Amino acid sequence: MSQVHVDSLLKAVADRMIPGDDWQSASEAGAVTYLERYAAQDAGDWAMVIEPGLRFLQKEAMTRYGKPFADLPSQEQDELLQEAESDAMRDWPVSSKLFFNTLLNLVADGYYGSPEAEGNREGQSWKMIGFRQGTVTGTAVPAPEVDLPQRSIEQLRDRYDAVVIGAGAGGSVAAAVLAEAGMQVLVVERGSWLKYDQIGRDHLRNHRISKYGHNTGPDLVGNPRTIAIAGGGERITSPIDGEYHNNAMTVGGGTRVYGAQAWRFHKDDFRMASRYGVPEGSSLADWPIAYEDLEPYYQRAEWEVGVSGDGHAHPGRGVRQSEYPMPAIPLTLEAKRLASAAEKLGWHAGAVPLLINSVERDGRQACGRCGECVGFACPTNSKNGGQNTMLVKALATGNCDLICDTYVEYIDTEGGKHATAVRPVQQINGVTHRRQIRAGHVVVAAGAIESARLLLNSASESEPDGIGNRNGQVGRNLQGHVYTGAYGLFDEVVQDGLGPGVSIATFSAEHSNSGIIGGGLLANEFTRLPLIHWYRALSPNATRWGIKGKETMRDTYLRTSQIQGPIQEIPNAESRVLLSKTVKDHFGSPVASLSGSVHPESLRSAAMLGDQAEKWLWTAGAREVWQTKPGGGLSAGQHQAGTLRMGNDPATSVTDPEGRVHGYDNLWVSDGSVHVTNGGVNPVLTIMALAFRTADNLVKRS
Repeated sequence: MSQVHVDSLLKAVADRMIPGDDWQSASEAGAVTYLERYAAQDAGDWAMVIEPGLRFLQKEAMTRYGKPFADLPSQEQDELLQEAESDAMRDWPVSSKLFFNTLLNLVADGYYGSPEAEGNREGQSWKMIGFRQGTVTGTAVPAPEVDLPQRSIEQLRDRYDAVVIGAGAGGSVAAAVLAEAGMQVLVVERGSWLKYDQIGRDHLRNHRISKYGHNTGPDLVGNPRTIAIAGGGERITSPIDGEYHNNAMTVGGGTRVYGAQAWRFHKDDFRMASRYGVPEGSSLADWPIAYEDLEPYYQRAEWEVGVSGDGHAHPGRGVRQSEYPMPAIPLTLEAKRLASAAEKLGWHAGAVPLLINSVERDGRQACGRCGECVGFACPTNSKNGGQNTMLVKALATGNCDLICDTYVEYIDTEGGKHATAVRPVQQINGVTHRRQIRAGHVVVAAGAIESARLLLNSASESEPDGIGNRNGQVGRNLQGHVYTGAYGLFDEVVQDGLGPGVSIATFSAEHSNSGIIGGGLLANEFTRLPLIHWYRALSPNATRWGIKGKETMRDTYLRTSQIQGPIQEIPNAESRVLLSKTVKDHFGSPVASLSGSVHPESLRSAAMLGDQAEKWLWTAGAREVWQTKPGGGLSAGQHQAGTLRMGNDPATSVTDPEGRVHGYDNLWVSDGSVHVTNGGVNPVLTIMALAFRTADNLVKRS
């Protein structure tokens, strides 16, 4: 086919997938322009699936009707497409179903995606379905951000009192506490300092849908990981793949783009083995500390970093010594409906605590209630992350240096007892620069996967298998959160479009179900991006294309509710991080190799939680409800934890109850790696609380 015929055919097919009515068709909205842009960027996929499919679709049209597809009546066009969708086309070079689904998804990407991608002109499809762009009136967008000063690798001192590796939730807290105590601190961040306008609003390249890329680090080139496969081999995975378990690698880490749910762990989360026993095949254990040990630090994190919430909303989850510093963000329309349903069920439900300003605080404005919260940086700078709270405090002391785009590849040690220096490496204009920086203390805060990788890579004569790994515990017990829940479709509008969306939660399924270990949280979900609705929130029975598919999007976007939550995952020693035997990063270090699966008890708990979500939606008046089911593969994700778990016994743990690597006097861990279990809630507040506690312990030991 000539290019003219290809363009005509592509337009005709796209306009049958999303036809015109009172609102633009796919081609009128620019989706074909988007497709052409995609073809130029991903020529391999286009050449292997789309072009052969188009060519044979045209051949079918000519064979059956003697006309090109574009010249056929709409009914005959739809009949051909229906056959392709059902895989009824024979003698095609590719599966006709694969062709159809791939092209349909691309048309939807263009039509419902960001206008900046050239396929949703003037945001017409967003207006059609009711997705509200931007913030409420009266908020400054984008809000000013503190420009964090950085050092170059040549400007670094030869020695610091403490070197903190990672500028995320735990690292930023540790840096502030140490710098405010008068110590000279260096923070080494692998990622870049990305300001708001550098992160972007692309609905296909973010930490909610990273289909073609993401809006933070690491770069897609030079930063692979591997997945262990049967027989001892490895499969390479990219940062945009789900199995990579990517957490944002930028200043602020995951807090730069997180949803900011700020839960404390339940008091029984710290004594899981004592309460439930140890299931076969698991490594379930008690923490060496209790809720009461961490409560003052939970309070400190809530007040110093900034949490909005209602301290009376969820009784029975441990004694609180004070209220939150800010009131809860008002309930949404959806949350009010769910609150009434919870009352009918006899469940206690209340506000979700958030690391988001509900009122002006510390010179930054209140939440602008936009619909692009989790997965994106905050346009009003109201979301409280490491980059705009604790790291700002650390740098303001004059005692803290920050270097970005720099990877620590090795920690020098003496005799397996004392850390002496770190080895940062940086690439500038294609030239690699390395330094050795001596340190009084080293604080590892790179996230559960990368922190374990660093300790494993820092092998020495005293510890040939890596720092702290004499008993083979480094990298084991990797866990995140298994999520489950349900969607409900209502006759009435249940979404008012006010972000962040997540507004109400219940703990009716936490530590209260016979035969279930732990349980977890259920809450309504963050405001859905239009593409997330397309990919994840349409009923299994819904028509996805044609005029009915368009009507489905228009009629269900504001009438669909989602309830979901994480369960208390049951860890196992075979879910782990190792060093790849074959693959290295662009600096020559072995990359992380991941392996493992979810324990069966976690899946049983998830099934229970899904049933509870379904019950809540039916009670709220939904006319159709369907559950989401978790898979059984490795769970880590952005809630990754457990690889350097704390404990009293070096035979079964890596760090002691103070946060130090066993046997060391000055090597500390300040991230989710130390979690023995990961709670049935988002773990960031616990990471921050432990970071305050660990940093206090470090100061006392200095």
